[in-house]
Amino acid sequence: MASEFQRKKVGGVFRAMDVDGDGRLTQADFQALAHRWSAVAGPADPERLTSVMTGWWPVLRAASGGDAGVSLDQVLSVVDVLGDMTDAVTGTADAMFEAIDLNGDGLISRSEYGALIETWNGAPSATDEIFPRLDLDGDGHLSREEFRRHWTEFWAGDDPDAPGSYVFGAPPE
Repeated sequence: MASEFQRKKVGGVFRAMDVDGDGRLTQADFQALAHRWSAVAGPADPERLTSVMTGWWPVLRAASGGDAGVSLDQVLSVVDVLGDMTDAVTGTADAMFEAIDLNGDGLISRSEYGALIETWNGAPSATDEIFPRLDLDGDGHLSREEFRRHWTEFWAGDDPDAPGSYVFGAPPE
């Protein structure tokens, strides 16, 4: 069962994905997310990116019992089992990494990370204090491995102090 912290941090991403603000994610929300990412993606394969983004819809829809919309509680029920879906989680992390690596150098810079947050949230957000938490080796970039680790920590972790808790920006208070 998701903790209150997980509910808050996943809830923030959920609200950013819920295009019409009706409190339910639909296939259209996933398609809109894929479109948003395709519009800003670096040299990533747009078909792969869309496939990964929209590929989560059937998983969540199954958790909802086949409903046309998925609630935050239903998303959290899937979050509870992500530890058993490591290939899907790292596959999503890799697709996101490739999308946000705008210059294709195999690293995510501070400005590229800012673009990631803006794309998810639909608005610019302050990231200057967050990026150093994520840059584990202090080299000024996020490697693919750092990003995978943070992505997994965000979705499957429950530690408010873990760097991955900040992958989508500062967690809600």
